Amino acid sequence: MEEKRHTSREYERELQEIKEGLLYLGALTERAIARGVMALLEKDSALAAKVICEDDQIDALDVELEERCIRLLALRQPAARDLRFITTAIKINGHLERIGDMAANIAEKAIILNDIPQIKPYIDLPRMAEIARDMIRESLDAMVREDIDLANRVREEDTVIDQLNEQIFRELLTFMMEDPRKIQPSIYIMQISKNLERIADHAEGIADMVVYMITGESIRHRPACREDG
Repeated sequence: MEEKRHTSREYERELQEIKEGLLYLGALTERAIARGVMALLEKDSALAAKVICEDDQIDALDVELEERCIRLLALRQPAARDLRFITTAIKINGHLERIGDMAANIAEKAIILNDIPQIKPYIDLPRMAEIARDMIRESLDAMVREDIDLANRVREEDTVIDQLNEQIFRELLTFMMEDPRKIQPSIYIMQISKNLERIADHAEGIADMVVYMITGESIRHRPACREDG
């Protein structure tokens, strides 16, 4: 009986370590996004280079967490709710790794833009970054608290990011039509905006997986907002 209790405690510890690992990875991706955009706003290419280098740490943690999840599936053979949590953790881990890649892409574009004349104030990009970071944090909070309402709110926030991305695209398109010299920098800004939009998509994907973890129901590709009637 004592051995069984010990095994159970060890199993719970392993599950908790996976959860903590996801939260830590989420914090690293949030920091990478913030620093990538800050490097652009402050024309700090050294900071941007740091973001790019630190993506290796995110990649390493991604591999480590995935291996832990697979090992737990193989050795513990979890069932029902625990099985959903572990499979969800693997998916969330993948989303976070991709977010890290996109933060590094933002930093790469910041380095290029820092070396050429600025064509417009960077107003909407920091707002997009802040919303995207909030979505990551809230989706992981929803996982920890098993809060389906919070997960669904995250899914709805993606619409705001999409609107800002479209707004930036239209504005830059006007710049490019008026002055061919602005085409190249406009494309780089568009790419940053698109990366932030995709980061929000991944945060929404995390929220989708949290809903699955809690309910057992897959809601991927289901619209977050529905029209009445």
